[in-house]
Amino acid sequence: MATSRPDKIVNLFCGSLIDGSGGPVRERVLLSICNGIIKDIREASGAVASSKSADFRDCTVLPGLVDCHVHLFMSGTPDLSVREKQLNYSFREVRPIIARHLDSHLRHGVMAVRDGGDYGGFALRYKREVMDLALKPIVVHCAGQAWHAPGRYGKLIGKHPASGETLSEAIGSMQDRPDHIKIVNSGINSLTVFGRETAPQFTRRELTDAVRTSGKSGLKIMVHANGRLPVETAILSGCHSIEHGFFMQEKNLRLLADRRIYWVPTAGTMKGYTEHVEKGSREAVVASRNLDHQLDQMSLARKLGVPMAAGTDCGSLGVHHGPSISEEIRLFIEAGFTLPEAIRCASFNGAQLLGVDHEIGQLRIGMPATMIAVKGGPSALPESLKKPFAVFYMGHRI
Repeated sequence: MATSRPDKIVNLFCGSLIDGSGGPVRERVLLSICNGIIKDIREASGAVASSKSADFRDCTVLPGLVDCHVHLFMSGTPDLSVREKQLNYSFREVRPIIARHLDSHLRHGVMAVRDGGDYGGFALRYKREVMDLALKPIVVHCAGQAWHAPGRYGKLIGKHPASGETLSEAIGSMQDRPDHIKIVNSGINSLTVFGRETAPQFTRRELTDAVRTSGKSGLKIMVHANGRLPVETAILSGCHSIEHGFFMQEKNLRLLADRRIYWVPTAGTMKGYTEHVEKGSREAVVASRNLDHQLDQMSLARKLGVPMAAGTDCGSLGVHHGPSISEEIRLFIEAGFTLPEAIRCASFNGAQLLGVDHEIGQLRIGMPATMIAVKGGPSALPESLKKPFAVFYMGHRI
């Protein structure tokens, strides 16, 4: 007769706890975990925090993080020769790069990422051919190849519909089904002319048809869009998230709030440029102004109640996989978010956008104990996220 295994119970005595809900920081908390699931969270006294508990009294514990905008095929290196080579790598050459990037995310407590596409669909291929063998405890959602209009920005991360083919038809005929769809609906931010906008790549009708076609397969759409018209067109089409959203203006922020569409502002991209282009150059000045403007928009979005999730755009110049999530959180705080609110944007909100909020993103009873412990109190965050003390997946330290 088979005997059942005894429950594995672990108790953690946490100096501080940020649970991912956006609520207040809790002090001196006992976290009880049974078979990888949180069974109890309660205030801990000195007597309760005994030798039977793992002692994290000098740590702050928070949920595993989610980076909602990455490009796993690219590194954030400022070496332009390396960056150029990465644009032509084969899958064989990209495989170890993706593996290193995922390992770095895990080391920094990022337990889920959403990839925004690459020219060869390599991240999606890696997930399907390699990840099952590697057994990495990280959720990876991939767009495969993003879609852009012929002759417009986007070749770096995808392809355009064939001649005579609509965007909707191109999406409907995809043979390799991705985890979500990425559409590019504007250009990139200018580093020479502040606030310059580009025209939308697709019409509202084209995007609406694409959303409808994707919806039939249960796929969400993330849209790269900067500027008033490209963002407005994407929002009115019914997309699920706006990526970047520089210079979108207040009207679009109100639309996002009303329609409960997520915004992933990727503010750290401009911070990366300010640090890696020539000091005092036009590019450095414009990048700094772009960043300031984005922080102003983020502040307004907070007041309007726009759903927001953290995404770093890792792979951009100076934006490195893993440690950059702490910088993105810091920029949320600089824009006026409280520390718990910023952590929520980088945990529960991101998990909700990816549809994995039952797996990750909050520390509450009934949730998997997938979490991070960092040395010091809440005041040490987000800097302390650059070197987490411990990362847990389902209650197991990894």
